[in-house]
Amino acid sequence: MIYPHNFEQKIGFDQIRQLLKDKCLSTLGEERVTDMVFSEQFEAIDEQLNQITEFVRIIQEEDNFPDQYFFDVRPSLKRIRVEGMYLDEHELFDLRRSLETIRDIVRFLQKEDIEEESDTPYPSLKKLAGDIAVFPQLISKIDGILDKYGKVKDNASADLLKIRRELANTTSSISRSLNSILRNAQSEGYVDKDVTPTMRDGRLVIPVAPALKRKIKGIVHDESASGKTVFIEPAEVVEANNRIRELEAEERREIIRILTVFSDTLRPSIPDILQSYEFLAEIDFIRAKSYFAIQTNSIKPILQDTQLLDWTMAVHPLLQLSLAKHGKKVIPLDIELHKDQRILIISGPNAGGKSVCLKTVGLLQYMLQCGMLIPLHERSHAGLFGNIFIDIGDEQSIEDDLSTYSSHLTNMKVMIKNCNERSLILIDEFGGGTEPQIGGAIAEAVLERYNNRKTFGVITTHYQNLKHYADDHEGVVNGAMLYDRHLMQPLFQLQIGNPGSSFAVEIARKIGLPEDVIADASEIVGSEYINADKYLQDIVRDKRYWEGKRQTIRQREKHMEETIARYETEMEELRKSRKEILKQAKEDAERMLQESNAKIENTIRTIKEAQAEKEKTKQARQELADFRQSIEEQAAKDLEGKIARKMEKLKEKQERKKDKKKASPKTDTTVSVPKVEPISTGTLVKIKGQTSVGEVLEISGENAVVAFGSIKTNVKLDRLERSGAAPKKQEPQKSTFVSTQTHDSMYEKKLSFKQDLDVRGMRGDEALQAVTYFVDDAILVGMDRVRILHGTGTGILRSLIRQYLQTVSGVKRAADEHVQFGGAGITVVDLA
Repeated sequence: MIYPHNFEQKIGFDQIRQLLKDKCLSTLGEERVTDMVFSEQFEAIDEQLNQITEFVRIIQEEDNFPDQYFFDVRPSLKRIRVEGMYLDEHELFDLRRSLETIRDIVRFLQKEDIEEESDTPYPSLKKLAGDIAVFPQLISKIDGILDKYGKVKDNASADLLKIRRELANTTSSISRSLNSILRNAQSEGYVDKDVTPTMRDGRLVIPVAPALKRKIKGIVHDESASGKTVFIEPAEVVEANNRIRELEAEERREIIRILTVFSDTLRPSIPDILQSYEFLAEIDFIRAKSYFAIQTNSIKPILQDTQLLDWTMAVHPLLQLSLAKHGKKVIPLDIELHKDQRILIISGPNAGGKSVCLKTVGLLQYMLQCGMLIPLHERSHAGLFGNIFIDIGDEQSIEDDLSTYSSHLTNMKVMIKNCNERSLILIDEFGGGTEPQIGGAIAEAVLERYNNRKTFGVITTHYQNLKHYADDHEGVVNGAMLYDRHLMQPLFQLQIGNPGSSFAVEIARKIGLPEDVIADASEIVGSEYINADKYLQDIVRDKRYWEGKRQTIRQREKHMEETIARYETEMEELRKSRKEILKQAKEDAERMLQESNAKIENTIRTIKEAQAEKEKTKQARQELADFRQSIEEQAAKDLEGKIARKMEKLKEKQERKKDKKKASPKTDTTVSVPKVEPISTGTLVKIKGQTSVGEVLEISGENAVVAFGSIKTNVKLDRLERSGAAPKKQEPQKSTFVSTQTHDSMYEKKLSFKQDLDVRGMRGDEALQAVTYFVDDAILVGMDRVRILHGTGTGILRSLIRQYLQTVSGVKRAADEHVQFGGAGITVVDLA
């Protein structure tokens, strides 16, 4: 149960509906938004939230979801249930495209997730698409009737093909006859030389001057706007033109017959097709809710099938969107209601955010139970309620004879009658609108009824007795909207645990109320009340201070844990680096010893070859053994020194770059550098970092002239290096460079270019300037053919344009348009 009837308007959900409708692609989704209702079914709500969450992933991670054609053809399908009715070409084309979209969506949702090795990455949406028919044969039949532009094909039936061929032949015959009549008239001087047949009311006619209209036998169909030209249908082609009209009527009847036959075959499948469109409507609905969730940073909280509010960083979505336009952010709300803390009494200063807090709870809970994601932190928990009641705003009604307090009492009566342990009540300014003492007493009595019925609720008030009630009774808890006493401004933060002060004295003093008035008011209310209010402010202030301290300690502890973990990681990396240094140093020492052994053996072999005496040989061996021992000792000392130095350097790097992973320093080894011959004239070289090989032609100081193929360039010597390879013959490269920006600009220009130019009514110089720009642009964007509309008239404009086109090198041919499409009134220009 939702109370009252204008509940959605009070919490702002009517605006949410409109925002969702704006994101729908068709009336299919808009109807679902209109029909969206509050639910308390846990499984249904959980499934809806899962569907939206999965679709949000599709929007953010996929780029090929098929949402091109969402057409609502349900009214057309319902109309053709009657025998003899048929879908017209446009309706059939919309049916074909939307059926294709349904088919593609079903395939998309039923695809397997190869990366995750699971059946589908979107299980809830796949379940939604599980038994939806996709009608591939129906799509194929429509493809046999319509072309890609949605027009009936010539070969849709044999009769239609025959009719259209005869229509084309008759039109061609008329054109030939008219041209013959026109040439005779031109030779007799009845018609100007540059006049061509034109079309009027679907009939081919000849333009003639009014004074000469009786020279050509026929029917006058029309005259030009200026009255200087009449359009005559020669008698010789009247019958042929009549035949064209007959053929056009036959063509239309055949098209209707084809569409009627198809509609007859479609009729038995209409119930299944309508079911598929319900699926398309649901996808449009889910898509709209997903885009709204992304816009408001909404998520699915941890949903529980119980009565619970445990929200962290909850945000009012409409307030969030409104403030975002001005570059501001909403202060989030933390609120918790559970079995032991069911009713929250919020107090605090006026304009401190109490009503916003109340509306946030009502709107987000209603959105959630309408199957929408809500803006809060992902660690939040949310439950479900069977009833939601709200009493907010002034419900005065002259028609119903209700005062403000009467309307509040009416709402209290309904809530007391219907609330239970599954209800959520939201009351603003509880007990207000009447004399404070009796109003507060009635409010406390009603609050006791709510508490006894285990009802959940959020209530705002200024009454002290309600604050005391919350302190003295289980299930009810105080909350305060915080206020900065020094800056004298609200903080819009909710703190649960203590009541809030109204800060009436402070606000009055800030506004500038005389000090004697404030003193008299304080004396009237009594020092005990003023002191109690002051103590309450101090408690709130101290609690806020210690809460800040606790947060600071938590942050420092977290920072300390992160620092310890980072140092442990760095020490582990240090130990690994030390092992690698030792290993590398040992390998270097071993290599040095092997080289020494080779030298020793070589010395001994030399001694043997010299046939030295045994004693001298023995002495040489001893000397070499001493030499080997000295090398080993020196290597050990060097190794120890190198390790110490490397470790010291590594520690310094760790200090300088705490958060970056260091590469292990390599052991210093001596590398012999081969002697590099200087670069001279005739040397094959290449620029460092490049592969092109050139030949040095001349050296002047620190610069050299190098030939890379046919190109000579001046390069500094220190940028060159010798190359043993001969220069490769390079293909000539284009010197023109087109930037990406220019390329994109040309592409956009080509897309927006119109192939027809209308210069009718212009003066000669204006028309030539327009044609010049038009032809230049056409050549620039690569058009093959364009048309210039200049009209027939006296023919001067046509002659000027033709003369100019003959001078343009990019124009291959300029000729009259086909008589059926404008004749001499249009010049067709073929471009090179």
